[in-house]
Amino acid sequence: MLQRRNYPRNSRNKGQFFSTINMSGPEQMATDMILLEKAMMDSEVALAIRFYNWRGMWLSIGKNQKHLPRHWKELAKSKKLQIVRRPSGGNAVLHGSGLTYALIWLSAPRKKLEAYYLASQWLIKGFSKLGLPLRFGDQPGNSYKEDCFATSTAADLIDSNGQKRIGSAQVWRKGNLLQHGEILLDPPTQLWMEVFHTQAPTPAPSSIPREKLDKHLRKACNSYWPKINWEHEELSQKELEKISISAERYTLNFN
Repeated sequence: MLQRRNYPRNSRNKGQFFSTINMSGPEQMATDMILLEKAMMDSEVALAIRFYNWRGMWLSIGKNQKHLPRHWKELAKSKKLQIVRRPSGGNAVLHGSGLTYALIWLSAPRKKLEAYYLASQWLIKGFSKLGLPLRFGDQPGNSYKEDCFATSTAADLIDSNGQKRIGSAQVWRKGNLLQHGEILLDPPTQLWMEVFHTQAPTPAPSSIPREKLDKHLRKACNSYWPKINWEHEELSQKELEKISISAERYTLNFN
């Protein structure tokens, strides 16, 4: 049985909420890694979280996803979507009509299953209050599935119909966790078919707010980690400049 330890293991007790921001895919990936590095240098930070939207339609590719189908490259060339490399694992995710989160957890539990379990409880609680009960998937990981939402593993959250609603992936740095997650809201039916050659998942129920969902989930995060001293943070001008430079490493061009 998993130990229910939802508090940091050391003296860190500071939490950071960053404003929801709309940027390109490479800029979003660069931001997450820069904030992870920043948190690792701060002896007080235990957790940091931010939500974001994507400027345009983006397909993010997991760090270990080597093969890109030819038709993805053709879709990118025709400007129907853009492609970005994630620092986290997992399979491809189509972004642009959902809400993405990034959770940074300093000195997180090192057992992968435990880390996913504890790092996702605030999401379960938050969506339960909105009338959408979620539970972990139970399918085995399948590296042959290109679409992240085609399988539901213990890293993912599914609804009562078995539909995957939140897909998550992780990257670790010196025992510190960055967990990416895509919250499925209104997947684009036509583009989904063109990318994955399958029907898009059903939209999230109307009880899930499309606006201010990030604010609701911040409250859920605060409630789940009540001993953390949460503070609101903004990206500094220096950080924005660093993000602009670092974004290049996550960019994939097919011109």
